[in-house]
Amino acid sequence: MQERFKGLAVYLIVMIVGASVGCSSSTQGAKTPEPLVVEVVQVEQKDVPIYTEWIGTTDGVVNADIKAQVSGYLMKQAYTEGSFVQKGQLLFEIDPRPFQAAVDQGAGQLAQANGQLAQAKAQLTQAEAQLAVTEANQVRTQLDEDRYVPLMKQQAITQQDLDNATQNNVAAKAQVQAAKAQIETARAQIQAATATVQAAAAAVETAELNLSFTKLTAPIEGLAGVAQQQVGALVSPSSGPVTTVSTVDPIKVNFTASEQEYLDFHRRYSTPASLAAARKGLRLELILADGSVYPQIGTYYFADRDVSLGTGSIRVAGLFPNSGNLLRPGEYGKVRTSLRTKDGALLIPQRAVTELQGTYQVAVVDSANKISVRNVKPSDRVGAEWIIDEGLKPGERVVAEGVQKVRPGMTVTPKPYASPAETAGK
Repeated sequence: MQERFKGLAVYLIVMIVGASVGCSSSTQGAKTPEPLVVEVVQVEQKDVPIYTEWIGTTDGVVNADIKAQVSGYLMKQAYTEGSFVQKGQLLFEIDPRPFQAAVDQGAGQLAQANGQLAQAKAQLTQAEAQLAVTEANQVRTQLDEDRYVPLMKQQAITQQDLDNATQNNVAAKAQVQAAKAQIETARAQIQAATATVQAAAAAVETAELNLSFTKLTAPIEGLAGVAQQQVGALVSPSSGPVTTVSTVDPIKVNFTASEQEYLDFHRRYSTPASLAAARKGLRLELILADGSVYPQIGTYYFADRDVSLGTGSIRVAGLFPNSGNLLRPGEYGKVRTSLRTKDGALLIPQRAVTELQGTYQVAVVDSANKISVRNVKPSDRVGAEWIIDEGLKPGERVVAEGVQKVRPGMTVTPKPYASPAETAGK
């Protein structure tokens, strides 16, 4: 009996404990859960500049290819590759000896031609003097003939004397004509000698010019590239550039804009003056390959004359100050600028917007902290924010953190949204 009594007592104790545990569990299960904590942000309204980005490449404003203009062997390289060179600075030198010999030979030929010219001038002087003598002699013979004619009529002289005087006058006239012909010949010789002198002088000038071409100098001030030909190489006008010099301050950045962007920008301005002013007022930013923003602001330089038939885009260029030569030709980057401003734009963080099969939605928290899911129409992105064209009003609260956990009609506990940039700053 005692054994049964003890067993019954144990059973009753176990039942009482089990009932107590069951009541306790039921009480905890019926407790209301705490509302979900979410981070919210107010819809902000303000005027927002709309930025556009293009892929760009840097290039020198002037890229001067240094080429040989005469044939010869490179004897010297007088610059350091990749260094900054001045206008007129010697870069390379071609063997000048053959060209110096040509200059010396031309100088000798010029001296010879000048001698021939001087000789021709002397012959002209001599011919002119001979003409004066023959003309004086002809005057005398003419006087003799004129004097003998009346004397012959008076029978004061013989016919033979008159004939002799006449023949002497004819001979004197022939000598005058011969002297004049010699003058013409001397003048022709002077012309020929003058032409020879001019040809020799041109040959000397050409030889001196070719001699000067043996020194390859920088035509502009800028950065000199790697030498494409080494000392000892045979170069000629048909060979490629031996190096290139580029002006890099300012430096040019080329990028391509679509035809639609080009037309949209130009249609905003009704006159060429307003268009030119808008172009002049553009402020270009350059985002470098490492993601950093170049500290100098660029300006509009030019738009190309035509639109590419293959890509439907137009080439545009901007100029950026580059006094420290940080930028070099051939670098890639992003060119960014604001082409328009959207007035009264509504902004929310991009992470507050969810996309489902092409539909964009946001979770809106009302004044009672209840969730409603609303379709919206986003447009441009501005940094980490999105401009919403339809579906929201200024000042409304949207869920920016925890949006995946909320459901329509749910009550939440909102707290201010801390952007990643603000969290990193703390």
